[in-house]
Amino acid sequence: MEILSPLRFWKTILTILYVALFPSLSARVQDSHLHKTFSSSDFVTSFRLSTAQIGETTTSPYDSSLGDLQKFYHFPKRKSFPPNFLFGAGTSALQVEGAASQGGRGPGIWDDRINRNKGAFIDGDKFPTMIQHYKRYKEDVQHLKYLGINSYRMSISWSRVLPDGTIKGGVNQEGVDFYNHLIDELLENGITPFVTILHFDYPLAIQKNLHGFLNSSIVNYFKDYCELLFKTYGDRVKHWTTVNEPQIVGLFTYMHGYDNDDPEPCQATKLCKQAYTVVHNYILCHATAVKLYREKFQATQGGEIGLVIGSESFEPYSSKSEDVAAAERLTDFFIGWILDPVVYGDYPKIMRELVGNRLPNFTEDEKKMVAGSTDFIGINYYTSHFAKHETNKTNITLSDNYDALARSEDFNAEGKALGYLDKRGHTFVYSEGLYNILQHIKKEYQNPKIYITENGIPSFNITNPLKDIHRIKYLATHLNYTKAAIDNGVRVGGYFVWAAFDTFEFRAGFSQNWGIIHVDFNNNLKRSPTIAGKWYKRFLNT
Repeated sequence: MEILSPLRFWKTILTILYVALFPSLSARVQDSHLHKTFSSSDFVTSFRLSTAQIGETTTSPYDSSLGDLQKFYHFPKRKSFPPNFLFGAGTSALQVEGAASQGGRGPGIWDDRINRNKGAFIDGDKFPTMIQHYKRYKEDVQHLKYLGINSYRMSISWSRVLPDGTIKGGVNQEGVDFYNHLIDELLENGITPFVTILHFDYPLAIQKNLHGFLNSSIVNYFKDYCELLFKTYGDRVKHWTTVNEPQIVGLFTYMHGYDNDDPEPCQATKLCKQAYTVVHNYILCHATAVKLYREKFQATQGGEIGLVIGSESFEPYSSKSEDVAAAERLTDFFIGWILDPVVYGDYPKIMRELVGNRLPNFTEDEKKMVAGSTDFIGINYYTSHFAKHETNKTNITLSDNYDALARSEDFNAEGKALGYLDKRGHTFVYSEGLYNILQHIKKEYQNPKIYITENGIPSFNITNPLKDIHRIKYLATHLNYTKAAIDNGVRVGGYFVWAAFDTFEFRAGFSQNWGIIHVDFNNNLKRSPTIAGKWYKRFLNT
């Protein structure tokens, strides 16, 4: 997925401990996932039966060649999707470019965080160079072309085009030229650029001078940055996303204080304010950029603009009404936190009730600007959780919003997991959750156009990272549920695997091998498609 969010980092750590301490139980969880009892419509029930064939084997496929896999798995078919559907893979500038202090790039907030705390990050010494995408982008585009994808989700580094974050501070032409070259190279090879304007990282000068997104004046600087991008690249870029996962930043960097040197002390009081301020300013930045694009560029450039949210499906921990309500609250506090404003102009009612005056207010003019401020919604989906009612905020830890009065759980009251535990990815896999999220957004948010902007699984316990056959199962099941959602009326316009290449995943570094194109740090950063990458190629070209 994008970078390893603190949510996934801490959930992963707990899952690793679980696998290590309870291997026999985890094996039973994985073996029993095909025998779950489902309770939905006949349509989904019948679809589940066909999807469940994935992984039904009498012989383990993990040592098989790609040519043998068809007998093990029930694969989705490319031709069953709409002909103009975007099939791609993604990365972000922060995680692959490298050249941190080259080409006129200024320092970003993550350069500063990692440089001052390198020991806390696996592969922290690799952060300045990454996989050298900045220098090897032409080679990388050829690898993307090999996959057969028709779109590449990428981001632009604010620090590379505006080193101090402002137009007044000067435009770095070398940085501007890099993205011109990359975009042109993609288009020349039949790959549509799908561009994120802000993927977590922004200039350190903005943080030092303004306190970043805690200061509402950042909206003006973000608008200037966006206008430069629209003017420079909008003749070729037709798919823009403004910000990536704003609620993740609010929750983890500000509410829980991860990778934050000066967090608000609300981990003790449980009465946080900064998280809501930051997300509020993200939403205003997004809406301001959309207004600018629609008024000055969209008619002539013919593109579309949206934003990307993190997403999960929250299922009740038990049949008790309090747990059913808890699942609804967690959904509102995670998905509704962003989508209610950009669709309807204000935060969910339950957030207003439980957060009170710590939740900022939109002015009447801002409500008008924010409502309807998206041509599409991008969702990043990896896994889902049960939701348990919890009134004692001290019991809400790691990843959940204190004010939601609910706690996410891997197992329900009966000890059952959602989906199955993939021991190679150290992740609970619940592909049906993607279908549930798509249906929820269709129902609650006026059936918008949706792109699945991130979906994937890491590789941990694999001797050879090229043999990521577990990832094929993950991708195939999620593609099948995507197709089911389309057949049931959801307007999905594209699907992007995370990640195209191995990416620097925060504190986990490159250790999790997220890419369907593996990068070998022991062999001159050699790029090689994994088994799953070859499967994706076959899927897209058959």
